[in-house]
Amino acid sequence: MADTGTDTARVPAVEGWFTTGDDGSAPALLGSRCTECGTYAFPAEQRYCGNPDCGSTTFETVELSRRGRIWSYTDARYQPPPPYVAADPYVPFCLAAVELAAEKLVVMGQVVPGVTVDDLTVGDEVELVIDTLYSEDGTDYLVWKWRPVGAGEA
Repeated sequence: MADTGTDTARVPAVEGWFTTGDDGSAPALLGSRCTECGTYAFPAEQRYCGNPDCGSTTFETVELSRRGRIWSYTDARYQPPPPYVAADPYVPFCLAAVELAAEKLVVMGQVVPGVTVDDLTVGDEVELVIDTLYSEDGTDYLVWKWRPVGAGEA
């Protein structure tokens, strides 16, 4: 997201689930990797490994793949209930379940504005970007979104 030159604070809408890239690095989802069996989880696991064959309770925090392929997608024609903060008037948007490139973990997220279900196909490559979910009291609340590779800036 480009610097607008304002004093607007930018904070994740959900703390600890992703980095914003505001420090100059690429934004990334934050997941966990089991130190015993290597199973990945998102959001990060903190209690027990999701692998039924593993009894580990120790994990390392890892940045997950920034790219993946669309596993499934749909559009949100209805306004989600709170705590989701919708534009007024409500504007439908696309959702995509994306299989991350290295981890083979499926992560759901919004697709960038301007992309409709007519623009998407299962298997399309997408990349993670950061966008504003909503703004309130001088603060932009940020989320990750999926952008088709080669589609330009969100």
